[in-house]
Amino acid sequence: MEQLFETLLYRSRWFLAPIYFGLTLAVVALGIKFFQEVFHLLLHILTMKEADMILVILSLIDIAMVGGLLIMVMMSGYENFVSRIDINDDEEKLSWLGKMDSSSLKAKIAASIVAISSIHLLKIFMASESIDSEKLKWYVIIHLTFVVSAFLMGYLDKIGRHEPPHTTDIAPMPNKPKPHSNTTD
Repeated sequence: MEQLFETLLYRSRWFLAPIYFGLTLAVVALGIKFFQEVFHLLLHILTMKEADMILVILSLIDIAMVGGLLIMVMMSGYENFVSRIDINDDEEKLSWLGKMDSSSLKAKIAASIVAISSIHLLKIFMASESIDSEKLKWYVIIHLTFVVSAFLMGYLDKIGRHEPPHTTDIAPMPNKPKPHSNTTD
């Protein structure tokens, strides 16, 4: 009974596969939104103010970073929790694929969230004259919360991987065999 339960539990990881595949639809949606913004930018480039153009470009960077984060979560998550991704030797392989465990994936996600938040905050600062100072303060507090959280996650991961220090560098003495008495009864 225990073996059957463990087998079913282990195979249930495949329920994650459609979820990771579903993230590809989110990447497609981001791609559509990206090119919608590019099309809008190109149509209005001659009449657009420089600050507005920079805001649109920052939005494009934001979308690209979220897309990269989705790909990283999708592929690394699948490989860590479902099955190894087997790619033919003649195909291009991402350098990080197969090398990112769940701990390093969390660190990459946290760093990406901080970067995305930074870009969002920069966009807000560029339009700060139209934003209430109380809202602006909360945007900064939320961003700093992301930064501190990412730092603490990395620090806790480092502590968790740290091996306890050795108390001595001297190897223990091997046990000496007890002398045998050669007396016969």
